[in-house]
Amino acid sequence: MDSAFVFKPRGHRTDPDSLFATGTGDSQSLSQACIHSSSESCIITQSEQIVPLGESMEFVVKSVTADKQKTPCLVIGIQKSGLLSTAQSIDTITSGLLTELIKGGDLSCKAGETLLLHHVPEASCERLLLATAGDVDKPMSEAEYKKLVTNIIKAVNAANLKEVSVAIDELVVADKNTAWVARQFAEIVEHQLYCFDTFKSDASKESAPALKKAILLTARKTANAVKASVAQGCAIAKGRNVARTLGNLPGNICHPTYLANEAKALAKQHNKLTTKVLGEKQMADLGMHSLLSVSKGSAQEAKLILMEFKNGKKNEQPLVLLGKGITFDSGGISLKPGAGMDEMKFDMCGAASIFGVMNTIIEMDLPLNVVGMVAAAENMPGSQASRPGDIVTSMSGKTIEILNTDAEGRLVLCDALTYAERYKPEAVIDVATLTGACVIALGHHTTGLLSNNDELTSALLIASKEASDKAWQLPMGEEYQQQLDSNFADMANIGGRSGGTITAGCFLSRFTESYPWAHLDIAGTAWTSGKNKGASGRPVPMLVQFLLNKVK
Repeated sequence: MDSAFVFKPRGHRTDPDSLFATGTGDSQSLSQACIHSSSESCIITQSEQIVPLGESMEFVVKSVTADKQKTPCLVIGIQKSGLLSTAQSIDTITSGLLTELIKGGDLSCKAGETLLLHHVPEASCERLLLATAGDVDKPMSEAEYKKLVTNIIKAVNAANLKEVSVAIDELVVADKNTAWVARQFAEIVEHQLYCFDTFKSDASKESAPALKKAILLTARKTANAVKASVAQGCAIAKGRNVARTLGNLPGNICHPTYLANEAKALAKQHNKLTTKVLGEKQMADLGMHSLLSVSKGSAQEAKLILMEFKNGKKNEQPLVLLGKGITFDSGGISLKPGAGMDEMKFDMCGAASIFGVMNTIIEMDLPLNVVGMVAAAENMPGSQASRPGDIVTSMSGKTIEILNTDAEGRLVLCDALTYAERYKPEAVIDVATLTGACVIALGHHTTGLLSNNDELTSALLIASKEASDKAWQLPMGEEYQQQLDSNFADMANIGGRSGGTITAGCFLSRFTESYPWAHLDIAGTAWTSGKNKGASGRPVPMLVQFLLNKVK
């Protein structure tokens, strides 16, 4: 393993409470504090947040007194045919400058548009970035807010600015509070500043984002909530970026042994985490012949990786998160078409998301017992590879007829799901880029969800909504199970073209009868193709929110 490709969190996160102090001045409006006022406003950020691959982004938490010292860039909200409070104040002291810009058509009032102004007279900032927040008295949608923050970051980076201050209270999103807005702001900023250029020989500082510091201006009454939310957003974004980095690594670097070593390295850094790795001999002794049937054609040895985070009550049942870790999927003997096959390095994004979640819950020090499992293998068409028509015996004792070697994810997951019984789990959630049928059903926006437990399903759907990481439940009736019938074994590994995502879930459900279980199919949401090709890091936000809700 080349240490140059190992992500190791650097630096020490300063305790946010030690960075926050309460001022003694009279509280006045944020809009006044943003101009030349002696009143106080709170500047919310979180310090020493390190972005993977060497780029840093700073968020500080402190209370300051506004004065005539100019901030490098102030972001304020503008609404269609109207100005928000801070904008109104600046418009007043600049003799109607903002009103004239809107009337003159210099700034479209479509939500998400931006306009950067230089040297605005009397305003306490070197640059003023106007950001349109939609119609007057109508909150933005989540999609509009994400677009707005993304465009803010793009505009700031394009101007080569290192610091930005944002009047966060005035960015109102439908059915969301300021704390949610602040957390999403932190997540979106970190997501936008992520850069994967490890393998580019001409990578230089010129490609690095300019922005290094973001300051969120908020009223004193919301300061503590915003502070906590920013800390959460940073931790989630950090974990998501860990998942993106692992997903973006090529298959010749990121193979099952690499993932195993990453898990061991993570455990060495945190005493509440222990890592166990089962090799092929140990798995064979356990009867995991379904999982091993996938790795037979590859020179890379399969691994079952077990990361045990013990931070809850001693006898509390753990939550098990299981990720599909097919580090490259050629399809095996049922070979995939060559076009686009390079993207099959992303077939381990389920495993990558488990690494991301484990990094985040360690960062947050959540009082839970969580087991992060990764079933890792490479699916190649070697001389020992499984053939269509082969029959294997799973760890559960159930036999499987392999009709298509490209339906390999369920073959590695089913043995891991059986092994998960040993933890006597409260629930098991598996995450996998499992079926192309899910892309057809839900596109690239929404994760597919199937489950044998209504309570678990509800908890995950609530988490997906709160985290703005969409999921949708698909049915899993007995009628679909019949499609997996085999003439020669207990079941086949595919059920035909119709309902492919559902029959894949039905297959997995046969190995989860002893505990509540949910399956997240991220085939459409795990990565982006085309010009912006790269891993998304989903569903790290959803899973972390699910765990956060467990400790509320």
